[in-house]
Amino acid sequence: MQKLHPFLLSALSGLLLYAAWPMSPFTFLIFVAFIPLLWLERRGIRRRSFFGWVYLSMLIWNIGVTWWIWNSTGPGAAAAIMANSLLMCLPWLGFRWVRRSCGDAFGYLSLLVFWLSFEYLHLHNWGLSWPWLTLGNVFATHTGWVQWYEYTGTSGGGLWILAANILLFQLWISRRKRTLLIPTIIVIFLPLGFSALLGNHTPDKPTASIGVVLVQPNIDPYGKLVAGSFEAQLQELIRLSESAIDSNTKLVVWPETAIFSDNGFIEDSLKENYFLNPLWAFLRRHPNINLLTGIESLRIFTYKHSPTALKIPNSKDYYESYNEAIILDSSGPVSFYHKTMLVPGVETLPPFLHFLDSWFEKFGGTTAGYTGQADRTPLATSDKGLVIAPSVCYESIYGEFMAGFVDNGAGLLAVITNDAWWGNTPGHLQLENYARLRAIETRRWVVRSANTGISCFIDPAGMIVGSGPWEQPAVIRRQVPILQQLTFYTRYGDILSKIILALAAFLLAFTIIKRIRRG
Repeated sequence: MQKLHPFLLSALSGLLLYAAWPMSPFTFLIFVAFIPLLWLERRGIRRRSFFGWVYLSMLIWNIGVTWWIWNSTGPGAAAAIMANSLLMCLPWLGFRWVRRSCGDAFGYLSLLVFWLSFEYLHLHNWGLSWPWLTLGNVFATHTGWVQWYEYTGTSGGGLWILAANILLFQLWISRRKRTLLIPTIIVIFLPLGFSALLGNHTPDKPTASIGVVLVQPNIDPYGKLVAGSFEAQLQELIRLSESAIDSNTKLVVWPETAIFSDNGFIEDSLKENYFLNPLWAFLRRHPNINLLTGIESLRIFTYKHSPTALKIPNSKDYYESYNEAIILDSSGPVSFYHKTMLVPGVETLPPFLHFLDSWFEKFGGTTAGYTGQADRTPLATSDKGLVIAPSVCYESIYGEFMAGFVDNGAGLLAVITNDAWWGNTPGHLQLENYARLRAIETRRWVVRSANTGISCFIDPAGMIVGSGPWEQPAVIRRQVPILQQLTFYTRYGDILSKIILALAAFLLAFTIIKRIRRG
């Protein structure tokens, strides 16, 4: 590799990362994907050049895996891909700085802790979070490898990947290959053996088993905006539901924004809304079922209730709008959840980017956006017999976020989404498979209703046990066990990332002090 041009090493690393990602069958390539960049850094090139080549690798990875965002917003996709690629360079620059300041041992440790800290802070926990390329997500189609996510979540997968890459690189360049061989084998294969043991574990007996019907209406997300189309769409949802409901059915699930109006539905007066009369008639015909559905709604306030509240034109009042999950039964609305993890640019902008409001609005985004909720209160039926962790749209990518609902009593995870904006691309398949990791982390069943697909049931081991087709109307029915035991991850959250953050802070301080003393 000494003779290879830096462009080839940079491109090779980006292509290996892309080739390992779902829906590719070459997941194992993730264990060597960073080695070309490690070699590039070892060659001692200047910092500015190293940054440029790392950026190229990250850009290739981002484009290769998430190019399909372009189908919903071209300018937004370009901005997201370029910005995310740029931020991904930060752990690598920190690694180069520490290795040159403190030597190999601290240097390679810093790459591991800086990257995982970056994932936790940027990909999961701020206003522009984008967790799609979290390293641990790469095993979404190989859940048999990572049953131990019930302890670590996806951060454990990232630790495994980075440690394997670093050890394999050291094994390659070291003259003491025998010394490194056994530790390398242990790091690569021990997690697989532990996962096999956990995969044979039988979860506690369920507290109940309920009949669930998932509805996939296959409604054109652009066509639903046409005036006068809501009534026909609602009737289709009801028709599909009634084709599968039986005496065992307790829960019917419709997808994200299945109930939609240009002007939104006022949350406090849903029962009085004339256009929803067919819905209430449907629920009265089936008094034993609960309907979990997506709805675009709003609330009216006499004052500016929050920073995202907007003034009603020609009025003194304000309103908040929500991308919402709601449980309804024959008595009316039962419980509400306002989507929290809003899509940057499309659904929300952090305060420091509000100067871009008009630009995002021009390309189909929102200026103030939706209002989310801060707490992790799960949805409950009126009799409290069923408590659900709701996930609207892409919220199912956030592991610790979803685990919070389970820690608060949810016995079932329900994903309602509309993936049609992306078309028949890897995007909707990746999102479906990421939900399998949430099942492992929480050891809960996942029920997933997607507008155009793919709707499915996922068991607590992360296996898809029933699914519908893509871009066809479908109804899927299954008895689903309700489980209550808490995993280590749901009880304590992402402890591993918090330990890594502390270690990263120590390494930064240690390196700064050492450079100051060196003068």
